[in-house]
Amino acid sequence: MKIKLDQLESRLQALLEVRLVSILPGHKTEGLIAQQLAGAVQSNITAREDGTKLAPNVYTIITHPDLAEDWQTDSRLLDGLQEILNTAASEADLIFAVTPTITTATDPALDPEEVHIIASHRIDTVSETQGMPVDETAEDDGTDNLPENAFLIVHGTKVYPLTQSVVNIGRRMDNQLVIDDPRVSRSHAQLRAIKGRYILFDLNSTGGTFVNGQRTNQSILYPGDVISLSGVPLIFGQDNPPARPDLADTSPLSPASGDRPTAILKLEDKKE
Repeated sequence: MKIKLDQLESRLQALLEVRLVSILPGHKTEGLIAQQLAGAVQSNITAREDGTKLAPNVYTIITHPDLAEDWQTDSRLLDGLQEILNTAASEADLIFAVTPTITTATDPALDPEEVHIIASHRIDTVSETQGMPVDETAEDDGTDNLPENAFLIVHGTKVYPLTQSVVNIGRRMDNQLVIDDPRVSRSHAQLRAIKGRYILFDLNSTGGTFVNGQRTNQSILYPGDVISLSGVPLIFGQDNPPARPDLADTSPLSPASGDRPTAILKLEDKKE
């Protein structure tokens, strides 16, 4: 069967009710997931020159830790949701540049049955970006080196704009991004703008720094990457990311809404 894009939410809900309703955590979760998933897809569709439409291929489900435990321990949930996403996308004449991936992140500030879904485009596999050597001598503190419109989503809802070439992250108050959580080290991680990309470095933290579930000492970040600082989730995003050779025939991503909530975080330069 074929469906229109404005029918995507209802189709996703119908598929969820048939295939996953018996194992979904929470009450009436299928309606919220369908709404969030449809919105994430529709707001991130890109068009190729030949008219084909690309659906985003990286999805992050952000839930309360109690709800996330169900998603993480029952493989049928993510596997089933991926099948449903493939089915609905095909019926809506959407294609994926690569097989879509779905991961989970937690935010204790959410209600126990609340769900947020964030989607983005990515072509690289995790293995291609984890632990990739970085030429630190190429670093340039000028603003021309900064990735445009980059940001971190903190705790699932708060947005920290990345406007500096070096951003220190940790519990200490002299960090640019202060995260007041006992799991986070005083000086936990650092972002550096190198050759137009943000690189994430672990600063010998106690609990470790992870990107898309893999522990890392340094990692090139791409939109949609899920960062975990000892279990505290951050998501790297970028509005209208620059064109990449592997997506040369794809138009820029649609800009995200300018109404995102913004975190009140420390932006002053670190004092010596």
